[in-house]
Amino acid sequence: MKAFLAALLFAAIVAVGVSILLDAIQEPSYVAFTTGGARVGNPGHNLVGPNG
Repeated sequence: MKAFLAALLFAAIVAVGVSILLDAIQEPSYVAFTTGGARVGNPGHNLVGPNG
């Protein structure tokens, strides 16, 4: 029983540690997948016709 409780405690500690580590490393998708060449503006027309 002691080994099972020790394994549960170890798993909980590892899970919290990895969660903190991933939170520090990961960045949001809007930061990770942005490019300098993307044009965001009014193109005048879209695929189905003029805007407005």
